[in-house]
Amino acid sequence: MTADSKPVSLSGLTLSGSAPLTPDQKTFNRLIKQIEDRRARLAEWDAGLPLFRHHYGQDLEPLLERETMLKAQLAAQLDKVHDQKGVTQTERRKLSALIVNLACEVIEYGEQEEAMKALYNKYSQSDFDAEEAAQLGQMKSMFEDVLGVDLGDDLDLRSPEAMFERLRTQFQAQAEARPQSKPRKPSAKQRERETQREAEAKQLSQSLRDIYRKLASALHPDRESDPEESRRKTALMQRVNEAYERGGLLELLELQLQLEHIDPAHLANLEGQRLKHYIKILKDQMRELDGQLQRVRYGLAMEFGCAPTVKLSPAVLMAWLREDIATTEARLDELQGQLAAAGDVKSAKAWLKTITLRRPARYPDFELF
Repeated sequence: MTADSKPVSLSGLTLSGSAPLTPDQKTFNRLIKQIEDRRARLAEWDAGLPLFRHHYGQDLEPLLERETMLKAQLAAQLDKVHDQKGVTQTERRKLSALIVNLACEVIEYGEQEEAMKALYNKYSQSDFDAEEAAQLGQMKSMFEDVLGVDLGDDLDLRSPEAMFERLRTQFQAQAEARPQSKPRKPSAKQRERETQREAEAKQLSQSLRDIYRKLASALHPDRESDPEESRRKTALMQRVNEAYERGGLLELLELQLQLEHIDPAHLANLEGQRLKHYIKILKDQMRELDGQLQRVRYGLAMEFGCAPTVKLSPAVLMAWLREDIATTEARLDELQGQLAAAGDVKSAKAWLKTITLRRPARYPDFELF
């Protein structure tokens, strides 16, 4: 087996035997399966996220840019229609609301801000920058009141990253400024628990060290006269060192199986304090894997605006992407038709008859959009 071979399946590490399994052995097996599941999910994300980002940038992003450009063109065309003779007051109200809606959507995408703000200000009877400043000021005051912090006047409130970084530094400053209470002398029970924790940590470390020493002894590359075998063992020893530094019990056990230093019969006899140590290490590893999966979820929430509580997988993301592409393509066809309809007053008036305003707002909601 070469150094770059894939790790053996974790199913080879589960405990079995002729006698019924003890509760600890069942716990060990359950943890192995749970960790294998989490590893598989992380591997899916490692392979799926780059693919999703590639198709998002290559297939969807150009469509969104095209959609934004068409909306800007439509807003400018409706502005021309608005001032034409023969347009009624009702039609002008519809045109004003449509232009405001389109201008907001183009600005939100970060395109043609000055031109779109000018249209927004012209037809909203307001000022975009003033409204935005007021809303951001209200948000800032809310954060300061609820969290008890001073965000300062130089914060870019439109940047979530800047907001979170400022909050982090504020909380850190508050923690450092808080008077430190004098530590109380630990009770006898507390000292006893601390002694037990230290002993347990030492035993856990010893369990890992025992496996590491056996692997290191078998893989020492300097003992090989064959250059190819020496390179193979060097690569394997690097994996052993990395796993040991991380406290990766499973990786070390996998390498033992891979090198046939242990077998299922050996594992079947695993019991007692050694098994409890392994269970403790596996629980720590599972918490680390859960943390990695959580970081993936929150990273997606920040990057693509999906709720971190939504159950996601690469397959779900790709399905959403295909749906978004189809929806955006349909909107492009619709916008092309609307641009053609707004090309002259007569066709624009006919088109406006098909539009019903549902409610006035900064971001109006129309049947059309």
